[in-house]
Amino acid sequence: MGAFDQNLAARLFGDAEALPWLAAQREAARAQWLGASLPTRKTESWKYTSLEALNQLDWLRPPVAVEVATDAGALIAGLDADRLVFVNGRYAPGLSQLEHQPGVRAVSFREANPGDRAVIEGALGQIAAGSGNPFAALNGCWLEDGVLFHVGAGVKAARPLHVVHLGVAQPQAFAHAQRLLVVLGRGAEAGLIEHFASLPGEQNGFVSGSTEIRVGEAAQLRHYRLHLEEEHAIHIGGVYVELGRAALCESLVLALGARLKRLDLRVRHLGAGSECRLNGVYLARREQHVDLHTSVEHEVAHGTTHQVYRGIVDDAARAVFNGRIHIHPQAQKSNADLSNRNLLLSNAAEVNTKPELEIYADDVRCSHGATVSRIDEKSLYYLLTRGIGRREAEVLLGFGFINELVRNIPIEPLGVALRAVLSGWFGRADELHGEPS
Repeated sequence: MGAFDQNLAARLFGDAEALPWLAAQREAARAQWLGASLPTRKTESWKYTSLEALNQLDWLRPPVAVEVATDAGALIAGLDADRLVFVNGRYAPGLSQLEHQPGVRAVSFREANPGDRAVIEGALGQIAAGSGNPFAALNGCWLEDGVLFHVGAGVKAARPLHVVHLGVAQPQAFAHAQRLLVVLGRGAEAGLIEHFASLPGEQNGFVSGSTEIRVGEAAQLRHYRLHLEEEHAIHIGGVYVELGRAALCESLVLALGARLKRLDLRVRHLGAGSECRLNGVYLARREQHVDLHTSVEHEVAHGTTHQVYRGIVDDAARAVFNGRIHIHPQAQKSNADLSNRNLLLSNAAEVNTKPELEIYADDVRCSHGATVSRIDEKSLYYLLTRGIGRREAEVLLGFGFINELVRNIPIEPLGVALRAVLSGWFGRADELHGEPS
C-alpha cells in the first residue's frame, strides 16, 4: 500500500462498530490524528526508531473474529486473579473469568453500566492528554472497546486483575487498539497485570496500545506490563499515570524484542508526597527492535521517583532507552533517581540510551546514570576457573544481571512465570527459573 496512510488509518473501523456514547471522543481523536505529523528519524524522540515496518504490509485492516481453545487464556499457572481476555482486540468472554469483589469493577466498555460509563467519561482520554504522542490519538481513532478497572475508595482488591491480549495470525495483516482505564479511589489498593502474548506462529498484527491510570489520594497500585509477543508483531503503546496526594505506583515492564516495539510511559506527580517506583527489563536478539521511553513530571513538592531499567541485546538487535525526569519550579523537596544499565552480547548489537534531568527547582535530590558494556571479564574468568564452560558462564552472568528485578515480585506465580520467560530467552528454560535463592 506504500506509505502508512493517515487518512485511511483514521477511518479503519466503521462507525457502526463504535460505542455511541464514546463517539464524540473518537471524532476528537480523529481530528487530532489527522492534524499531527507522523514521526520521522528527524523527530528527536524517534531518532533511533524507524516506522518503516508500517510501510511493509497493509496493516490498515480490522481483525476478524477468531476462536481459540478454551484454555488459551490460562497463561500464568497458579495465578489467582480475575481475568479478562481479548483475542486480536476482541473481547472473549468464554476465556475470561471474573468473581465479584465488593467495591471493584472490572468490565469491558461494551458491558459498562451507567455508573461505569460515568467513570469512563470522566477520565478516558484526559490522563493521556498533552502527551504529545500522535499514536495516542491513533488509538482514540480506533476506540471501539476497552477495559475499565475501578476500585472504590478504601477498597483493597483481594485479587489482581489480569488483562490478557492474545495475538493470533490471520490471512491478512491487520490492526487493532488496546485500551485500558484504571481508576483507584482514595485509599484503594490493587494489582494489575497487562499481558500481551501470541499463539504459536508468525504474527501479522499491529497493536496500538493505550493504558490510562489514575491513582487517587493515598491509594496504591502494583502494575505489571508484559510484552511477550512473537517477534514479528508490531506494538506501539503508551502508559499514562496520574498520582494523587501520597499515592504510590509500583511498575514493572518486561519487554521482548519484536519487528517494532515502542512503549512510552509517562507519570505525573499531581499530589504532594506521591511516589512511583519504575522497573523494567528489555531483551532483544536477532534483528529485533525494542524502544522504551519514560517521562516523569514532578509538578508538586515532596514527590519521589525511583527508576531502574536494564537491557540485554544480542546478535544484530537494537534497543533504545530514553528516561526523562522533569522537576517543575514548584516541585521543591523532590527526590528522583534513574539508572539504566545495558549489556551487549555481540559486536553487532546496539543500544542507544539517553537519561535526562530537567530541573527548575533548587531544593531537590536528583541523580541519573546509564551504562552500556560487555560481560565483565573478571567475573567471567572467575566462573571459567571453576570449571564452568564459557557459554554457561555467559548465561549465568546475563541472567543474574536482570533477575534481581523480578525475583522479589510479591505475586509468586507471576514471579515464577517471568523467571521462566527470562531463562527461556537464554535457552535454559529447565534450569534457571526455579525459586529465587
